[in-house]
Amino acid sequence: MKNRVFNLIETVATSSCRCPAHSHGHATNLMAKNFVSLPNNNVDKDYAFEMACSTIRYGLGVTKEIGMDMVNMNVKKVCVMTDPYLSSLKPVKTTLDSLMKNGIAFELYDKVHVEPTDKSLDDAAKFARSIQFDAFIAVGGGSVIDTAKAANLFSCDPEAPLLKYVNAPIGEGQPIIVPLKPLLAVPTTSGTGSETTGVSIFDYEPLKAKTGIANRALRPTLGIVDPLHTLLLPQRVCIYSGFDVFCHALESFTAIPYTERSPRPSNPIFRPAYQGRNPVSDVWAVFALKIIRKYFKRAVYNPDDVEARSQMHLASTMAGVGFGNAGVHLCHGLSYPISGNVKTYIPEDYSKDHPIIPHGLSVVMSAPAVFEFCAPMCPERHLEAAELLGANIKNAKKKDSGKILSETIRQYMLEMKIENGISALGYTKDDIPNLVKGTLPQHRITKLAPREQSEEDLSQLFENSLTVY
Repeated sequence: MKNRVFNLIETVATSSCRCPAHSHGHATNLMAKNFVSLPNNNVDKDYAFEMACSTIRYGLGVTKEIGMDMVNMNVKKVCVMTDPYLSSLKPVKTTLDSLMKNGIAFELYDKVHVEPTDKSLDDAAKFARSIQFDAFIAVGGGSVIDTAKAANLFSCDPEAPLLKYVNAPIGEGQPIIVPLKPLLAVPTTSGTGSETTGVSIFDYEPLKAKTGIANRALRPTLGIVDPLHTLLLPQRVCIYSGFDVFCHALESFTAIPYTERSPRPSNPIFRPAYQGRNPVSDVWAVFALKIIRKYFKRAVYNPDDVEARSQMHLASTMAGVGFGNAGVHLCHGLSYPISGNVKTYIPEDYSKDHPIIPHGLSVVMSAPAVFEFCAPMCPERHLEAAELLGANIKNAKKKDSGKILSETIRQYMLEMKIENGISALGYTKDDIPNLVKGTLPQHRITKLAPREQSEEDLSQLFENSLTVY
């Protein structure tokens, strides 16, 4: 009987698509076709994946329950983290009201830097170490949640230098083995999915490049996903955060499969948070892409559309579960130096205090070029993604998959009035060598792309992204 089962599995496997990034067949009927696979005999490649995410509570008004959660966790004093803009708005007020009604003592840290830096993380960690907190609550976008993750870590390991846990090759990339305190995340944007992931991203200013800490131990204990908060999002924030969801889903859906990722960990504790796509992460990515097709434009241009904004908030969380385990690849890899080397660009609806390229904007800028570049390695995946986003692929040819998905993405960007390439953000062709230099250390994610890249390839991707339309 056992031999019959293995023979059947082998028959299914050999009849599937064999391209490197799509070795388990077409993504339709994902669970049926992909869930069972034979162990990988290549000792350098992994043979397993793990699914991990925060517990999620979703619903209109659930923020008011947060004080009861603290009581249930036997928390006596909590650190509430947010940014200066949100500190006076309803999401924070509702959180603090709930804490006071339930007799929970708290301290408010409202100095979180939008697009965190190594310095801003250090400042937050110093505050977290200065008082004995039992738990942390992050109220805000990805910047706030990622800062709270780092503050929690470095308050629990107070002697650790920043680079101890930062991803290699910039940092040491050591696993987190110290016990962390409970962290509740209340996202106020529909983009990062940080309430579900064990990743904390920041600008490492000495290198002018984004990097981060990636370990499952960082993931929030509970994500409080309250769509009421999204009704406050200004239009450009809604657009840029929405494109972050967009690329999370597309990149995790087209990443290499987990059985192609190397090296295989010598111990499960070393298995990375970003493992390559797998049949479970595919389900979340497909779900998010379907929501984007139906609700993204409505959420942007009808700010009072509670259904649309609620659905995009859900899509952010769903895509977060997917990419938080599968990973992202080139759009994010190229985005880090784009945002890290900002010159003078200040977008509408953002603080005028300092130049900033919002994360979702920096990510989507290269998307048309990236997916056209990657498509030859797994054309079926790219065609299916285009179809999920609304493209007609009835008579499409595999060789055209990159152009079809690229044009589909470009149409979404045009409808949302996205800036015309990185040249509109202040970059010229002369900046490309420096942008490539900032991309090269991002091994953690660029190696998850279905197509390998040389420095010349990266340079061409940036050049192709100078303009989009």
